[in-house]
Amino acid sequence: MSIDVRVATDEDREKWNRYVEQSPQGTLCHELEALRVQADYSDATLHPLIGFKGQEPVGLFPVFEINKQFVTTAFSPPPHLRVPYLGPAFLNMAKLKQRKRERRRQRFMDGCFEWIQSELAPKYGHIRTATAFEDSRPFKWNEYDATPEYTYAVDLTLDEDDLLMTFSSDARSNIRNTDDAYEIEVGGPEEIRLIHEQVKNRYESQDIGFDVPVEFVLDLAEQSANGHVRPYTLRVDGDFIGGILALEYGGTTGRWMGGVRTDADVDVATNDLLDWSIMQDGLENGLETYDLVGADTRRINRYKAKFNPELRTYYSLEYGKWGMRRLASLYDSVK
Repeated sequence: MSIDVRVATDEDREKWNRYVEQSPQGTLCHELEALRVQADYSDATLHPLIGFKGQEPVGLFPVFEINKQFVTTAFSPPPHLRVPYLGPAFLNMAKLKQRKRERRRQRFMDGCFEWIQSELAPKYGHIRTATAFEDSRPFKWNEYDATPEYTYAVDLTLDEDDLLMTFSSDARSNIRNTDDAYEIEVGGPEEIRLIHEQVKNRYESQDIGFDVPVEFVLDLAEQSANGHVRPYTLRVDGDFIGGILALEYGGTTGRWMGGVRTDADVDVATNDLLDWSIMQDGLENGLETYDLVGADTRRINRYKAKFNPELRTYYSLEYGKWGMRRLASLYDSVK
């Protein structure tokens, strides 16, 4: 039986978030409300593709169509918003043997590629997958270039003392030997704004563009159906020192934005304490993983690696002729 790929109907959309929850590749940003917010802030048209084998759902693939100067492009996730992962999410594959699993996955992806080409015919495309996406071959067989990317993931299935003992000595010291002259809390819209402003200022001080609208983050936090955008902030004597925006969904919490170097003159290991607080909440809530979101920057990796994380892979997938890729590279946050 063939795979039927279509744009999700109203009935499909009612079940969409349930399908996301069931998929190993599903993330907070795959949820329908999050997809709509991404479309709104990227000036894109959302095409939530879904595939069925008979009545059984086999995959989801949210595609964003963006038209610039009569050129059609396709993204997942859309550019400029710094959404960490999106791309295809598969369903009901684990029970299959390897041959059947590959065949079903390939047929679903072929159906998606056929729809994209017949309905959009994009000159350029860029996909960034979730870490649970393991096989880039369907994209390579459809003229996409696949580049492995890396992130770090901390195992939260240990108990708290055992987890702490896996950290480097300086991380343990920073966490243990700090007095109580600081306060960490999970806030709301005000704290989201504080973290966003700090990140934006840090990027701009290094002549790096940061185009993520704070309204996008606020709307994502408000609209998220089953996940959470959690703004962790650290204050000393009531003054905001630093923060991290964490994305929590399913069994994972992830370090999305923040954790930048603070200019405040305080004797507190701000980011170590923030990261540890997120991990402690993850342990308390029964989560399995803390995704440090990114392991491709040598300078930053030295900091992240001290939490003894596991290296994980995801994929950056690019489609289009050289001229279009060159043009796309001029836009920030495409890759």
